Amino acid sequence: MIVVLPPSETKTEGGTGVLALDALVFPSLTGRRRRAMAAARRIPLRDAATVLKLGPRSAHEAGWNRALSTSPVRPAIERYAGVLYEGLDAASLDGGATGWLERHVLLASAMFGLLRPSDPIPAYRLSASTPLPALPLKGLWSGALPAALASTGEWVLDARSSAYAALGPAPAGSAILHVESEDPDGRRRALNHFNKHGKGELVRGLARSGAEVASRDELLAWGADAGVRLEPRGEQDVVLVLPA
Repeated sequence: MIVVLPPSETKTEGGTGVLALDALVFPSLTGRRRRAMAAARRIPLRDAATVLKLGPRSAHEAGWNRALSTSPVRPAIERYAGVLYEGLDAASLDGGATGWLERHVLLASAMFGLLRPSDPIPAYRLSASTPLPALPLKGLWSGALPAALASTGEWVLDARSSAYAALGPAPAGSAILHVESEDPDGRRRALNHFNKHGKGELVRGLARSGAEVASRDELLAWGADAGVRLEPRGEQDVVLVLPA
């Protein structure tokens, strides 16, 4: 199984060393990564706050894209610091669980396409909906990402947000992960911001258990054994049900 996670707009700063594009997973994406980086650098600083959707507290992040090749790097799983990654809490996992993440998890990125948890990347600011100068992100990634995922030969659980999934869909036969809450009366509602934490906790549970899953049926069986409420939806998808 491969679980594809979305990135986080919130980034941890700092690190050591500099970016080595050729060392990232899927060398076939290197050319596209270079194009995305070059386009991000071309965003005029006077327009960066609007294009990158930066507020007063994050205005300094406009400079990140100008120093992608020279700023310090840290593993992607440490770089991303949003709600999903708080739920995953990778830093507290033991070696076995960390190894599971490295083998079974890929992180989506508008800048770099797909990343292993250990891939060292600089801080950057680029979301799936950012309009890069003369480089539509969907056009850049739409063919390359499905091909890269298909090349793994693994069943894919796509936990990306809709915006990131739109950059390049998972291969045929993959499952999309949905998250819903259920109140005591049995009423369901889809979760938005808080579904990210649930996704992180799900992957944490998979990693800690060392789950070996190769299909939706096997994932549903794992959930039943682990006390995680997972349900089928349609012919392929999965719903994670959380208490309201």
